[in-house]
Amino acid sequence: MTIYYVSSLTGNDANPGTDSNLPFATLSAVNALTLQPGDQVLLERGSIFQGQYLHPTGSGAPGQPIVIGAYGPADAPLPSIQADGSGVWHQDYHAPIGGAPHKNKGDVSTALLLRDMAWVEVRDLDITNRRIDDADGLAYNDLAVMDRTGVAVIAENAGTVQHVVLERLNVHDVDGNVYNKHMANGGIYMMAHFPTDPATVESNIARFDDVTVRDCQVRQTSRWGIAVGYTAYLNYIDGGQRDRLGQWTNKFDYGDGTIADATIARYGATNVLIEDNVVEDVGGDAITVMYCDRPIIRHNISRRAARQICSDIYSATDDGRVAAAIWPWRCKNALFEYNQAYDTLNAERGNGDGQAWDADYGDGTVYQHNYSSGNTGGTVMFCNEMAVNSVFRHNVARHDLMGAIDIPRNPDAHVHDNVFILGPDCNPLRDQDNRADGVALIERNVFINDEAGAGGDVVPRTANWHPTGSHVTWRDNLFVGFADEPQGN
Repeated sequence: MTIYYVSSLTGNDANPGTDSNLPFATLSAVNALTLQPGDQVLLERGSIFQGQYLHPTGSGAPGQPIVIGAYGPADAPLPSIQADGSGVWHQDYHAPIGGAPHKNKGDVSTALLLRDMAWVEVRDLDITNRRIDDADGLAYNDLAVMDRTGVAVIAENAGTVQHVVLERLNVHDVDGNVYNKHMANGGIYMMAHFPTDPATVESNIARFDDVTVRDCQVRQTSRWGIAVGYTAYLNYIDGGQRDRLGQWTNKFDYGDGTIADATIARYGATNVLIEDNVVEDVGGDAITVMYCDRPIIRHNISRRAARQICSDIYSATDDGRVAAAIWPWRCKNALFEYNQAYDTLNAERGNGDGQAWDADYGDGTVYQHNYSSGNTGGTVMFCNEMAVNSVFRHNVARHDLMGAIDIPRNPDAHVHDNVFILGPDCNPLRDQDNRADGVALIERNVFINDEAGAGGDVVPRTANWHPTGSHVTWRDNLFVGFADEPQGN
């Protein structure tokens, strides 16, 4: 078990690096190593590694994780990895990955890349990956801009990658591609590829188990803030179709939307915990878990997500111009609790979402004890036909916009025991553009009209309680400041 020290202040790559008085000078000296169980890589506080990247190799073991962190005076600045477009590697899912379709391979710049590294813990680093000029001849919002990541964690050829811990990281100013959702593109992104040997796709399943992202600060990153779990194995989870030659066709059969326990446990990410993070001013979505089995997302804060999801910036295509704050995609029994989401942007400028919360094509999503305010697209969306067994309970929303509850084509939603304080541009249901055509049981909630008139008094308002095509049951709700109530309440 060896400790390696790296200092841009006093180091020299000719040093052994195993003595804090004789540290390495650059991250390339670490990249040349194969780390062993129990090894540590410590960067000196106050060091700046400009134009450098950290792409270590090796894996830890149970009880002997590889640790990457900081040393030096606690009051000195965190060691800073400033990739500035360096650290380019080639990402390839080795399969189509859904969507329009979503891009599934290409060159990526990553400041910290953990590829097939199990039993690794990273903490106390400052990480950036700026676009410092237009030397590529492209505008920053061109479709062809290279994807960038602050931290990318990849499972590919090592089977189940266990025990990845990211703590107290300050990831900011990552100028990735505005559009690409599922490349390694954003602040912190963990994803799984098919193995490079196609014969081992089923015998050597690439996935994550025991993932923690805790107490990180993520700011000004594109496209994502924090994302965990996207996987080439969606082709198995989502009933992917093959052609007569056995090739995946990027067509899927989601059935009734439910996800079998055995399927998500075999191919998805398990034991995922995302807690106590702050994500601000990201280009797209703040925090998303995808293809995870019973993930827990708690005590996180999102502010001003979807900064670039508007028609004047996200202008090269209309595909994928949607982003919300904190939500799951195709997860089983995801639990979101004690989170806060503020001011998700641009629902009025082309963002098709803009909500605080979004139960999206998942099975058994639960939101409880969360708070939202100022989100331009509303409070919660139950998104489309495959959002099943969704529950929204014991939450508080204040002055979200457009609509508290968004039910486009979803088959079920149970919304109960919440408090919705509705400002001037918010209805109980988001009914613009015929979005209220789903199914919901809405009961034991408090809806408060907080729209003041010219004299400061609340003006009673009417609402469209049963929009055309909707299937909403209102039961035992309390309405304050409304001129009418829904039929059947």
